[in-house]
Amino acid sequence: MAKELKVNSERRWLAAYTRMHHEKKVRDRLTEMGITTFLPVQTVVRQWSDRKKKMERVLIPMMIFVHVDRAEQLEVLQLPAVIRYVVLRGEHTPAAIPDAQMEAFRFMVDFSESPVNFDECNLQPGEKVRVVRGPLKGLTGELVTVGGKSSIVIRIELLGCAAVEMNASMVERIGE
Repeated sequence: MAKELKVNSERRWLAAYTRMHHEKKVRDRLTEMGITTFLPVQTVVRQWSDRKKKMERVLIPMMIFVHVDRAEQLEVLQLPAVIRYVVLRGEHTPAAIPDAQMEAFRFMVDFSESPVNFDECNLQPGEKVRVVRGPLKGLTGELVTVGGKSSIVIRIELLGCAAVEMNASMVERIGE
């Protein structure tokens, strides 16, 4: 019985769909409820004809990541702005995102000086590399070239890839 309770209290990362433009409100409400969240945002400068303004840009619209146990998983769905969890095709339970992938993604978003882009992964696997200089030092991922520019990519297998432009001289090849 004790082992069963332990399994139910184990926390895992899940991705939840939210209503359009409600990501920050959901993050704030879940934080008030004591639930660990990660909403990937970056500060960008928007240019209008008469002014510039710094704004927070949500990297993955209509999605928030939550680190929950089974009981909290149900609490998240009680919020009116949360639609459902990401579920793999043919499955009926929310798809858990491996901790290592989430930590690499969070590190990239938090420390990158360049904009992070997130897309479905249509990229071919590249060489495995580790960043050796700069604010992302220690991050491992794949080196790819998109439009003639080098980027380091972190794959989140359920969702796609996060990529940040990087000078190839800032990375070193690592063995498999």
